[in-house]
Amino acid sequence: MSEQVRRHPFSALLAEWPLLVIPIALALLGVLTMHPFGEAESLAPRQLIWVGGAALVFIICSALDMRFIRRTPVLITGYVVVIGLLALLLVATHAVQGAKSWFDLGAFSFQPADPAKIIFVALLAKYFSRRHMEIGDFRHVFVSGLYAGIPILLVLVQPDLGTAVILGLVWFGMILVSGISKKHLALILAVGVIAAGLLWTFALRDYQKARIVTFVNPAADIRGSGYNAYQAMVAVGSGEVMGKGIGYGTQSKLRFLPEYETDFIFASFAEEWGFIGITLVLILYSFLLLRLISIAQRAATNFDAFFTIGITLILFAHIFIHAGINLGVLPVTGTTIPFMSYGGSHLLMEFAGLGIVASLARHGRATPRDAALQEYEG
Repeated sequence: MSEQVRRHPFSALLAEWPLLVIPIALALLGVLTMHPFGEAESLAPRQLIWVGGAALVFIICSALDMRFIRRTPVLITGYVVVIGLLALLLVATHAVQGAKSWFDLGAFSFQPADPAKIIFVALLAKYFSRRHMEIGDFRHVFVSGLYAGIPILLVLVQPDLGTAVILGLVWFGMILVSGISKKHLALILAVGVIAAGLLWTFALRDYQKARIVTFVNPAADIRGSGYNAYQAMVAVGSGEVMGKGIGYGTQSKLRFLPEYETDFIFASFAEEWGFIGITLVLILYSFLLLRLISIAQRAATNFDAFFTIGITLILFAHIFIHAGINLGVLPVTGTTIPFMSYGGSHLLMEFAGLGIVASLARHGRATPRDAALQEYEG
């Protein structure tokens, strides 16, 4: 490691400041949307604490030398731990709103699927960084699919369809970036269609099927499976251009729109801030994603590039699916939007992922590519 890196451990924070400033701005916009009407308990103060803790996690990760996550023993250990936690959920927890997704630790809840996303990305980054030149061999697609399939299956049986879809999209996106052939791509798509049919027949619960069927026309079952989607669209439309104003979102604050702090915070924000506010949010997300793509293009090693791409795909998938659900163009799956939705588990994961990206970028600038590969890629 160079003396410059030793002497300035917080240089990553200065060089990659958008990775911290933009998420904090988005998180604060989310906090403004959480305060309720009247004397009901507000989640905003607790969320502010989580935002502060998440920012600290980013600073710590960006200041540390995170290149150790390239090491195979570290990745395998992390993978085994998160798989164990996901499996333990199914036998040691009680269902909350029909899903076994959380460990209740009293003061707060912990969702293993959140840290699993970072380990998932890091493991795939390691695999593809060594074999991207051999991706024409379908064996590597198959093996990476097995690595991805285990956590996806464990998340799916919780059941958490939204997270399972996001993990699948991340794997597929990293496969595309690695340079898969058109023949193998067509085969994967065919397998995906078959898997979707089997999923519909044997895995999805009745309420999940109803959500998928009614998302095309939520008004057909407003009082049932289409209620959430319909109320979200009403909230978005009622915001019009300028919005109703902070704290004046009647659909959300009067609880016509359920889960307005988490699964439907995009619609709640749109009601209060209108088209202008949503445009601002999408611009902030776009700047963040473009910054990550730029970092990936300048990465010192293949692992750094693939890891940064993986974090980008996680954020993009969450944004796309959450916004699509809130706009009524995708079925309801209970998916948060990065930085804005209430909760500490996902927030810590998102800031930690960005902090690791900043750390890898800093050490990549300070260490020649060949030396970094020789020291850490083993």
